[in-house]
Amino acid sequence: MNKDLSRIEISRKNILSNVESFKNYLNSETKMVAVVKANAYGHGLAEVAPVIENYVEYFQVDDLLELREIRKISNKKTLVLGYVSEKELEEAVVLNGILAIYDIERMGILNKIGKRLGVKPKIHIKIDALLGRQGILTKDLPKFLKDIKDYKNISIEGIYSHLSSVDINDHSHTNKQMGIFEKSYHMMKQAGYKNLITHISATAGVLENERGFGDSRLVRLGIGMYGMWPEKSFQKKYGKKINLKPAMRWVSHIAQVKTLPANHPIGYNLAFVTKKITKIAVIPQGYGDGYDRGFSNNCYILVRGKRCRVLGRVAMNMFVVDVSNVFGVKAEDEVVLLGSQGKEEISAEELAKRLGTINYEITIRVSPLLPRKIV
Repeated sequence: MNKDLSRIEISRKNILSNVESFKNYLNSETKMVAVVKANAYGHGLAEVAPVIENYVEYFQVDDLLELREIRKISNKKTLVLGYVSEKELEEAVVLNGILAIYDIERMGILNKIGKRLGVKPKIHIKIDALLGRQGILTKDLPKFLKDIKDYKNISIEGIYSHLSSVDINDHSHTNKQMGIFEKSYHMMKQAGYKNLITHISATAGVLENERGFGDSRLVRLGIGMYGMWPEKSFQKKYGKKINLKPAMRWVSHIAQVKTLPANHPIGYNLAFVTKKITKIAVIPQGYGDGYDRGFSNNCYILVRGKRCRVLGRVAMNMFVVDVSNVFGVKAEDEVVLLGSQGKEEISAEELAKRLGTINYEITIRVSPLLPRKIV
C-alpha cells in the first residue's frame, strides 16, 4: 500500500471564506493576525501561509523554529508570542520577528542585541491579566517601565494579553481581564508610549468582545480561520452571522477487504470479537499518524459515503472498520477519517467528543509526516 495515498487535504476556498467572514464581522480598521503556530493547527504551516498571505496583515507563530519556517515563505510581519531562549533571541531579531516580552531580563538582552546589530528589535509587552501564565502583572508594570527607560535600542510597538474564559452567558471574568488590560495600557501611555498596537482577542474574543469594545488594533484569528468554532455555544449564537467551513479533510485508502467468520477476534487484546460473519476493511492509519487509540471500538469513518464503525484496537499504523453494509467496497477505495464524503461528515467536534477533548487537539495531533495538499 502506498502511504502517500493517506494525506491531508486543505481547502483553499474554505480558509479564504472563513477569513473573509471574520473581516466582514470586524470593524474595517481592525487588522488581522493569522495564527499559524502548531503547524497551522495541524493543517500545515508551509501549505496554509501562502494561501492567506495576501489576506491578512500579520502571522503569529510560537517559537524560533516556526519563525524560520515562515521566513522561507514570507517576510510579512510576524508575532512570536511563545518562548524564545536567550541563545535564540539574536536569530529571531535577524529574522525580523516581533517578540513577546514579559520580563526585564529579556529586555536587557534584546537592548544589547539591538545595539550590536544596529537595529531596534520590535517587541510587544505581554500583560498577565488574570491568566496566570507569561506576562507582567499590572502591579509590577510601573517598576518595569522605570527599569527600561534607558533602553534606547528597542522599539516597544505593542501591548497584549490573552482572554482565558470567554463565556457567552457570563462576561464577569472577561470584564475583569479587560479592565486590567485597559489599566495597563493607560499606564504605558502615561509613561510616554504612544500609539501602541493592542490585541487581546483570539477567535472567541473576536466573536464575543470585539464588536462591543472595538478597541483592539489587532485580533488573532486561530481556530476560526480553519473553520472550527471555539465551543459549540458560539456556533449556536453566531452560526447565522458567520458561516465557518472546515478546511481539513483526512483521506486514506483501503489496504484490504475480507470477510471474517463469527467468533473471530480483531486486533490486539481481543478488544473485539465478531458475533456474525463480518466484512471488514483494513485502513493504513493509526495512532502513529494521529488517529487516537481512544477511537478503538468508539468511532466511525466514511466509506463510499457511508459511516463504518471502527472495530477493535486502533494500532500504531492501522485499524479495521466494518464494511458489511457497503456495496461493492474494494481495496484502494478512498476513505475519510475527518471531513466529508458524499452527504456524510465526520467533524473534528464529533471526534473530540468521543475522546473527551477539544476540536483544537484533533487537528493539531495529525502527524506532520502525512502529506498536506491544498485543494
